[in-house]
Amino acid sequence: MANNPRHSKIFYRVLAKIIDLIVVYSIWKIFPESGLFLGILYILLSDGIFKGKSIGKFFLNLRVVKLEQNTPANFRDSIIRNLFFAFALLLFKIPLIGWALGIIIFIFEFIMIVGDSESKRLGDYLANTSVIEE
Repeated sequence: MANNPRHSKIFYRVLAKIIDLIVVYSIWKIFPESGLFLGILYILLSDGIFKGKSIGKFFLNLRVVKLEQNTPANFRDSIIRNLFFAFALLLFKIPLIGWALGIIIFIFEFIMIVGDSESKRLGDYLANTSVIEE
């Protein structure tokens, strides 16, 4: 992270994800019948909405970029990098075991960010993306 000052700070990434999860929770409560599905759809597509910015990243001035082209992530990149989070949200429909597995996925992704020299999580490696500060 020190080699590339553009990498986002972990605190900002976590805060952006919390904002996005608040969006998902709000969608889920506003649309009880289809809210979970819409929330998962939002998580999958979120990083492609505003040229590499989810709503949380938009407020914190972060952007997901494709490493090879150094261009904003698109919807395909967003889907690939957020599959694990979408799966974790889906697991929350299963009481106890699903909740535990969902939380484990979130914790695993966080540990990857903290332990990685470029602050990348598994989704970033699969999509070949990185989160930068603007």
